[in-house]
Amino acid sequence: MTEDLFRFGQQVLAAQPFSVLLGAQLTAYTAGHAEIRLTLKPEYARHMRVAHGGVVSYAADTALAFAGGSVLGVASGAMIFTSEYKINYVKPARGDLLIARAFVIATSERQAVCRCDVWYVTNGAEHLCAAAQGTIVTAQTANKLS
Repeated sequence: MTEDLFRFGQQVLAAQPFSVLLGAQLTAYTAGHAEIRLTLKPEYARHMRVAHGGVVSYAADTALAFAGGSVLGVASGAMIFTSEYKINYVKPARGDLLIARAFVIATSERQAVCRCDVWYVTNGAEHLCAAAQGTIVTAQTANKLS
């Protein structure tokens, strides 16, 4: 099941044009956990050669959605959405790579609350650059919110 979920997750990410544009990779995907990696290209930088906050935010949001979706039945066809999320930038992201690691911390039938830490990698060392928390919901719940 874990290998099937991982392959499914890779197919989902590959079907997202924005994720493809950024070159995002799903490198771990199990029930309740997801890891997204993104090579930091010069085009993703703001002044002073740090990654734009939107790129860091993308990595967090995507990892949160995959982690939440893994327990909400996305592999069985459930549609999921990010209902809300908050991100704290704790250090400018520099270096070659971003790694967003998300975990489900609480779940119900229609929603999953998840946490994500985003790390930048420079010279092989990981450094925390952001922490996020979000709520992922099923389409049925999302429809009730609108």
